[in-house]
Amino acid sequence: MKEQIYFALDFSGQKEAEQFIDANDLQGIPVKVGMELFYREGPTFIETLKKNGHRIFLDLKLHDIPTTVNKAMKNIAGLDVDMITIHASGGSAMIQQAKEGLMAGASSGRPPKLIAVTMLTSADAAVMNNELKITGNVEDHAVHLASLAHRNGADGVVSSVDEVPAIKKACGSSLLAVTPGIRLKGVSADDQKRPSTPSRARENGADILVLGRTVRDAPDPAVAYNHVIEEWNNGNA
Repeated sequence: MKEQIYFALDFSGQKEAEQFIDANDLQGIPVKVGMELFYREGPTFIETLKKNGHRIFLDLKLHDIPTTVNKAMKNIAGLDVDMITIHASGGSAMIQQAKEGLMAGASSGRPPKLIAVTMLTSADAAVMNNELKITGNVEDHAVHLASLAHRNGADGVVSSVDEVPAIKKACGSSLLAVTPGIRLKGVSADDQKRPSTPSRARENGADILVLGRTVRDAPDPAVAYNHVIEEWNNGNA
């Protein structure tokens, strides 16, 4: 179902994003709004997207002291988006305060899902071990952060497809697994160190896909988007 597949609006501004949507007949699809676009256009663009029928994943990856995150989440909750991200590495108090802020600020009685980022899919073991000085392997660290997030109120986590089975085993099937870095076969991985295909994501237990360049940079973005949906639904590689 396309409701489980969010297209990343990785554009510099509202005009460019809307032109892309209209030119490729992608009106009303679920979309992810990240820092680049939100910091330029702000909440008014979120309202415009909602009026145009888009479900919204607001990917801001908040990571700050617990009180600041709590206050930010109270404001964000009023936007009535589907999901909002924090970094699980912010720790238990920050995760708890993020959840409390969303609950307090939700005007509709349905707060956004709190999604905690584990390890960015642009990072690999070399980055984790040598630059961040975190020992062990990526999967174990992702499971650790997912478990931390789950215990402290997160509704789901972001990880690569590779880590989803271990995360589900540790945390249970109710924890949403959101997987970016999705690529159709033959599409460049770019800066993603741990990409995967839609069919493999489904096989590994992912609940929600995030698409970016595999659609945006395709010769025919609408065809690419529909290919992802078909592969997700039917397992056709």
